[in-house]
Amino acid sequence: MSEADGRFYEEPKGDRFGRLLDYLNRLDAASVHYTLAHTRPDSILIDVSVPGWRWEIEFMADGSVDVERYRSVAG
Repeated sequence: MSEADGRFYEEPKGDRFGRLLDYLNRLDAASVHYTLAHTRPDSILIDVSVPGWRWEIEFMADGSVDVERYRSVAG
């Protein structure tokens, strides 16, 4: 791990797998609960649960990231 940036791997700039690992490491550092899923052939889904919210973050094979946020409402 590089002490300068906190990464556990070497990556070329813009590496898709590296972006996914960075995001997961940030969630872990913040003690945020999440699960991983593979629901589509071209993506990895991170399902994030925090009080009052649920987020679905999909890292796509083409390098894009799709985010959907769901807010729970009382009552």
